[in-house]
Amino acid sequence: MAAGTVLETMRRATAETVAVRELETATEEFARVVASHRPQIFRFLLASTRDVDLAETLTQECFLKAHRNWGSFRGESSAMTWLMRIAINLQKDHWRNRRMQFWRHAHTNSVDAAEAGEWLPSGERSAEQQMLAREQVGRVWQAVKGLSERQRTVFLLRYVEERELSEIARATGLSEGTVKAHLSRAVGKVRAELGGKR
Repeated sequence: MAAGTVLETMRRATAETVAVRELETATEEFARVVASHRPQIFRFLLASTRDVDLAETLTQECFLKAHRNWGSFRGESSAMTWLMRIAINLQKDHWRNRRMQFWRHAHTNSVDAAEAGEWLPSGERSAEQQMLAREQVGRVWQAVKGLSERQRTVFLLRYVEERELSEIARATGLSEGTVKAHLSRAVGKVRAELGGKR
C-alpha cells in the first residue's frame, strides 16, 4: 500500500515538473516572438493611427491578446501574420468605437507630418532637400488619410511594413486578388492626390 502511494506521488511530481517545463518553454518562445515582432506591429499601428500613445496601447493589447491565446495558435501561418491579424482587428475595433466618441477629432497626441518626416531615412544632405522630403511625406500622409479603411490597411502593410501580397492576404483575410485591387485603388488615389499619374 505504501509503495503505491509513493509511486503515485512520484508520478504526480513528474507530471508537475513536465508541466512547469512546458510552461517555461512556451513563455520563452512567446518572449522571443514579442521581441522579434513588436517593432513591426508598433510601426504598423503607428502608421495607421498616427498617434504614438494609441499605437503603444494597441500594441500592448495585441500582445496581451496573443499571450492569452498562445496555446491555441496552430501555426498555420507565421506568428507575424497571426499577430498582424490581431493588430488589424484591434485597429478596426478602435476606429469603430472611436466613431461614437465626441472627441474623435482631438489630436493632442498625434504625430505631425514634420516629425514623421524626420523618422524616415533620407539620403539628402541639404536642409532644403530635407524640407522638401518632409513636405512630400506630409502630402502622402494626407492622401493616405483619405483612403478607405481597407485600402489604408493594405497600403500601409505593403509600403510601410513591406509585406508580400500573399502575407497581406493572410493577415487581412482577403483573397490575393482583392488585396491587389485595393492596393491598386489606393496607389491610384494617393498618386491622384499628389498630382501624379494614375
